[in-house]
Amino acid sequence: MDVAERIRNLPPYLFAEIEKKIDQAKREGKDVIDLGIGDPDLPTPQFIVDRLREAAGAGENHRYPSYRGLSAFREAVSLWYKKRFGVTLDPEREVVSLIGSKEGIAHFPWCILNPGDIALASDPGYPVYKIGSMLAGGIPLPLPLLPENDFLPALDYYPESIWRKVKLVFVNYPNNPTSRTSPVGFFQELVALAHRFDFVIAHDLAYSEVSFDGYRAPSILEVEGAKEVAIEFHSLSKTCNMTGWRVGFAVGNARWVEALGRVKTNIDSGIFNAIQWAGVEALKRSDEVLSSLIPIYTERRNIVVRALQKLGFDLPYPRATFYVWIPVPPRFTSMSFAELILEEAQVVVTPGVGFGEFGEGFVRISITTPAERLEEAMVRIEKALGG
Repeated sequence: MDVAERIRNLPPYLFAEIEKKIDQAKREGKDVIDLGIGDPDLPTPQFIVDRLREAAGAGENHRYPSYRGLSAFREAVSLWYKKRFGVTLDPEREVVSLIGSKEGIAHFPWCILNPGDIALASDPGYPVYKIGSMLAGGIPLPLPLLPENDFLPALDYYPESIWRKVKLVFVNYPNNPTSRTSPVGFFQELVALAHRFDFVIAHDLAYSEVSFDGYRAPSILEVEGAKEVAIEFHSLSKTCNMTGWRVGFAVGNARWVEALGRVKTNIDSGIFNAIQWAGVEALKRSDEVLSSLIPIYTERRNIVVRALQKLGFDLPYPRATFYVWIPVPPRFTSMSFAELILEEAQVVVTPGVGFGEFGEGFVRISITTPAERLEEAMVRIEKALGG
């Protein structure tokens, strides 16, 4: 008896494969500096941990949580959106809690796609957009993010005949892996296209709060008419160093929020209430977290970009995310360059092709590593490249 065809067709998950390479190098006794996976190394703020401890001790939190999410958590999300983006949300109809935004992103195509329906997934992009669409029986097609368009989607890449068949479009700004940002004008163009061709926009806003030099990322829901065609995903993973806590949310169009909640009632039992109470605290005090977090990431970004510019790489200073997207030297593919850096420098970077076919020619560096280790990594890379 073989596994289901949907499983046979799944590619290996990129970051699981990177973990294997790291483990192998460590078994060989190498001092590996991991700049591959975007997992914040800084601890969750103590006041959030303290709120978890307090809530974990309350007996009423030991029972099954609400499938939609704790009402106080959904209200906190609504208040945060109003304060941060000026967007009004009904916490009863337009907010649903998630076990991390990855879970919601993976399950959302089940709400939209019938077998054979087309979904467009940003490429390069978070692999879950494509994989979630495949698992739902859809046909994922790449939505190219090209350097000549400053890594904004090339909306004219497909003819009108394809757009008329599209049911779902995944976009993500600030963008992983390219670190680029989107002007509100692009969101306006995409929302108008969704109204014209009757598709749903799923916007991944995971990196909105990791931004530099005064930049503030917009929400797609700020655009007039967006709530009629869009749902937006966010989590506390990057904003508050809570990747392991698995707490996020989806907001926007009430119909799609309800549909996602309905899927979740059939496959999970919600988030531990104590974690949601900690999430309430995190949302209320996110500005405190970011005031200490952003200067650290700014220093790290500057270390990496300055060092790579010195080596001749043509790089801008990212305005958001904790990634640097690097064009590889002409004689390399993204995979061969990543392998060289691992073998010669014992530094892990992520090959761009792992994010899709249009990621070829680039590698991604994550700055979720202490400054001194980043400096060491840049020295090693310089030596590996013969600098």
